Amino acid sequence: MRMQLRPIAVGIVSLGLAAALTACGEAGGGGNGDGDGNGSGEGKESGTIGLLLPENSTTRYESFDRPSIEGKIAELCSDCKVQYNNANEDTALQKQQFDAMLTQGVDVIILDAVDSASTSSWVEEAAAQGVPVVAYDRLAEGDVVAYVSYDNTEVGRLQGQALLEALGDDAEGAGVVMINGSPTDPNAAMFKAGAHEALDGVVDIVYESDVDGWDAALANEDVTGAVESLGGDAIDAVYSANDGMAAGIITALHAANLHDTVVGGQDAELAGLQRIISGEQTFTIYKALVPQGELTAEIAVRVLRGEDFSDLTTGTVDSPTTQGVPSALLTPVTVTVDNINETVIADEFYTAEAICTRDYADACAEAGIGG
Repeated sequence: MRMQLRPIAVGIVSLGLAAALTACGEAGGGGNGDGDGNGSGEGKESGTIGLLLPENSTTRYESFDRPSIEGKIAELCSDCKVQYNNANEDTALQKQQFDAMLTQGVDVIILDAVDSASTSSWVEEAAAQGVPVVAYDRLAEGDVVAYVSYDNTEVGRLQGQALLEALGDDAEGAGVVMINGSPTDPNAAMFKAGAHEALDGVVDIVYESDVDGWDAALANEDVTGAVESLGGDAIDAVYSANDGMAAGIITALHAANLHDTVVGGQDAELAGLQRIISGEQTFTIYKALVPQGELTAEIAVRVLRGEDFSDLTTGTVDSPTTQGVPSALLTPVTVTVDNINETVIADEFYTAEAICTRDYADACAEAGIGG
């Protein structure tokens, strides 16, 4: 059993609705980029852009990331082709997919790595062949020409703060189970760090685990084990790093007859939003995936053409291998039942009709969703 018994800490963050870009500067770059977003290499008017996504168990990748990237590339470059693959959380498979793209002559690769720590040699190999790599969502190691994601530490802070707000006057000393994301995903480490900033010193972390592959079934097993070991009375809230695992967590809690435990997630998945409306889940964190994907697509097209993209990457981030990667980090927002209308529905991320199916119609009407 992956158990850590230790207290935890706090750093309070205000919940913002901004979608601001931050990030960019200088980083070494291969292919068409010159490392500072100036795109001074020789470019092409059109070509093939490779898109590698890490998994499809989380609904976001096939429902939002892929179509937004492919759609924007088609809009900006009608003669461009997109070569796509999904690695299903298999690093070795993603390496094969990456190598195949190089062999087949892609011009730029957008990479959302299964295991970011493994990608440095991949990116070097691509650069040697004149193929720039744009890191998407997860910061791939190696000399990538740009990185687009969200402020992932802020995501964790918002999760922690939302959990504290949900606990209210009972937050001090509350028993919290933390179910973190995959240890191979650098974003998971940032979510966890941000959540700890908000929680440490306020609540009591009674159990904590990292879940391989963001697997909901493993999250279910961990929470089931925590309840059996600690007893239901010791658990007041569960931090779930994403909505997919929250589904497994809530199932475990209900099996133990724990129906009032605070549970928060992330990604604003449709099922997560429906659980929020029905009262099973307390909050999620919304990241506008369509703007993120479209921004990445525009950077990739400019890199393909050897054009300046520094206006799109206005800050920098550092990876373990590369300093000052030109980057764009968007700002996340907390979603509860009280602001679904003003966030995911207003942005047309989901329609009220998609959320308020027959099973949730009464709860939607009571909450004023879509009204």
